[in-house]
Amino acid sequence: MAADMTLPGAARRSLPVRAARWVWNNLFGTVANSLVTLAILWLAAMALPGALRWLFVDALWAPATADQCLQGAGACWAFLQAKYRLILFGPYPYEEQWRPALAMGLFFAMVVATLFPRTFRLAGRMRLLLGIWCVAVAAIVWLLRGGGGLAPVETRLWGGLPLTLMLSVVGAFSAFWLAILLALGRRSAMPVVRYSAIAYIELIRGVPLIGLLFMAVVLFPLIVPPGVDVDKLARAQIAFVLFFAAYMAEAIRGGLQAIPAGQYEAAAALGLGYWRTMRLVVLPQALRIVIPTLVNIFIGAFKDTSLVLIIAMFDLLGSANAAKSDSTWWGLYVEAYLFVATIYLVFCALMSAYSQRLERRLGRGRG
Repeated sequence: MAADMTLPGAARRSLPVRAARWVWNNLFGTVANSLVTLAILWLAAMALPGALRWLFVDALWAPATADQCLQGAGACWAFLQAKYRLILFGPYPYEEQWRPALAMGLFFAMVVATLFPRTFRLAGRMRLLLGIWCVAVAAIVWLLRGGGGLAPVETRLWGGLPLTLMLSVVGAFSAFWLAILLALGRRSAMPVVRYSAIAYIELIRGVPLIGLLFMAVVLFPLIVPPGVDVDKLARAQIAFVLFFAAYMAEAIRGGLQAIPAGQYEAAAALGLGYWRTMRLVVLPQALRIVIPTLVNIFIGAFKDTSLVLIIAMFDLLGSANAAKSDSTWWGLYVEAYLFVATIYLVFCALMSAYSQRLERRLGRGRG
């Protein structure tokens, strides 16, 4: 009992009291907050009943036909039950789709392990973590491509969510390291390096991603010597890396310019060379500043994978378009797009939430 008396007053309050205080302070604390809260509640009351009725009450589940769905008043989840594997895995052979499912499971496990703070302490060094990632990516490629006991599957049959994840994650990760070099090169004192970086960034930023994909897939085979063949997926991946590296480079350069000159002088006084100064002093601070911008570019890269449809590659959105084109389910498309939009929303929300958590964690100790 004596221990309870030492607790702060806020800790002794019951949960309902604390919840009511939070609602009042955050939703009705001022006149403006009250008006906005009431407006949102009114919109929710108007929209939610109809949405819930369409989603669940009047929805049709398997077994149901397209005609029954078109005549019904609710969502046709029977369509998704029949086509969800095509949407998720694209044209990948049906009987082998356990392989991309396992590859995605491995990918998600690596992402969770990387984002979990203790992983860095367990790994000891970043090099070890990067090595583990290289092994994981090689395992994912082996699962998707086949060989070594697995039936080979051509990259033209890769699609759906695995293709979206590979293009966006591998592309953004590789572009990040290239962007650091470009940002440093644009601030270099050596004219050749500086103007080369400027020319690259301005050229790539002035070309749409569709143009780069078109050149990588259509024009590249025409300009290379006969007999030289680079996989179409690899060419598309390189186009993603080159494109987003230019945008990330400008974001990182903004962070570098925000670092006070005293940081460079302090590093020089400690006897640190250029690369050690950048690695140990300048870049950690600059990257912390530009976390929101970089995450925004990552999210854009994740969504822009849908552009590979123009080069006959079926990412998540392209697979949804293929699913709704089936004559058996002709006329149904809302459910497919809603399913894909939910996946995009979940991934983008997770990236945004983690970036905010990372900002708070790295901002500790700052004034």
